[in-house]
Amino acid sequence: LTDPAEIAELERMNAAVLGNPAAHPFYGAPVVCVVLTDPERYTCVEDGSLVMGNLMLAAHSLGVASCWIHRAREVFASAEGKALLQQWGVEGEWIGIGHCILGYAAEPEKPAAPRLEGRIVRI
Repeated sequence: LTDPAEIAELERMNAAVLGNPAAHPFYGAPVVCVVLTDPERYTCVEDGSLVMGNLMLAAHSLGVASCWIHRAREVFASAEGKALLQQWGVEGEWIGIGHCILGYAAEPEKPAAPRLEGRIVRI
């Protein structure tokens, strides 16, 4: 999604699921990619999660910031979410996996935190 009105509507729905209607869980991102999956597929959640990860890796490779925003499952399980999918021309039954927000970070990326000792076991 790139239409500010559609993003605002989706963000409002996400904030309602969050339990904080005044929240802005999309952080002002100008682009939101919605990842949905077919519930009939045995590995639907795993496959959708891999799509989210690949979107984020591709964004990073282009210098674009990204963030996985949860609550897509709840948003698109609701009557309002199903109506939104219908408005977009998406037919059938779908499970929301996540919202991948994309944009340019307001601050430079911080270096990765040091890894905790004993968390990696080499065999």
